[in-house]
Amino acid sequence: MTLPVVAVVGPTATGKSGLGVALAQALGGEVVNADSMQLYRGMDIGTAKLTPAEQDGVPHHLLDVWPVTETASVAEYQRLARAAVDALRAAGTVPVLVGGSGLYVDAVLDRMEFPGTDPEVRAALEAELADAGPAPLYARLTAADPAAAAAILPSNGRRIVRALEVITLTGSFAAELPDRPEPYYPAVRIGLDRPVEELDARVEERVRVMWDAGLVDEVRALEQRGLRAGRTASRALGYAQILRMFDGELDEPGAITATQAATRRFVRRQRSWFRRDDRVHWLDPTDEPRALEEARKLIPHESHRLTPESCARPRRI
Repeated sequence: MTLPVVAVVGPTATGKSGLGVALAQALGGEVVNADSMQLYRGMDIGTAKLTPAEQDGVPHHLLDVWPVTETASVAEYQRLARAAVDALRAAGTVPVLVGGSGLYVDAVLDRMEFPGTDPEVRAALEAELADAGPAPLYARLTAADPAAAAAILPSNGRRIVRALEVITLTGSFAAELPDRPEPYYPAVRIGLDRPVEELDARVEERVRVMWDAGLVDEVRALEQRGLRAGRTASRALGYAQILRMFDGELDEPGAITATQAATRRFVRRQRSWFRRDDRVHWLDPTDEPRALEEARKLIPHESHRLTPESCARPRRI
């Protein structure tokens, strides 16, 4: 059989990382990261990056790839991720793609070509961003392509500029978001979700835990390594709010509240992105052994090495 790629997707705080580890162990597979912010070195607490102990012996690929000064590129991520997936499949190892960055997941699993850039168009948009901020550009993007706008944070000026650049060059953002994507790999997409109220509560607790775990100190250390110059990393959830706290724009309770609110909004955009894809098989993560067993049933039998004991083993999903 042709070895599939197993993708574990869904909003933040649903338990994707835990299920990804459990599935990789069950399948004799390895995890390939599809969280755009976990690509950055040193961004550990604020991205909920698994510790080596939590990885539980499962190799993880594409963690800690870029310095925080690097501007994220979906096209570059696509190249790196497909190289990792191809190497695993060639070795007979099941790749388990795990993350909540919808465009990154689709860039790996679907045939998706990314248009080049036009320096003049890009420079004009970036000048407008620097002068007026992301709000007017986001309003323009919303009018031009509501679906593209729904997939981008209103504060993410870099991605807004890129979307408008693509629309200017091609007439449509569909060049990056095809309506009817053609699969690049055989894939099984497993989605985890929880009720909105539960997710909101989990997000609030998650942010408090990150703060208690030393997120402020992590941001302070990354600031010394150029975080403010990083056009992507400096806008990450939690990191952006703490930088505003350092600048005196927010006090610490305000930074916590702002991070929680921004994360709740981001969760809703993630849900919208993944729910539009009817290829995703949605599971309830609240019963961890059952979720693992149901996920196993979705994957071709020849791919997995699941035992009754691994089904019963408790997991942090």
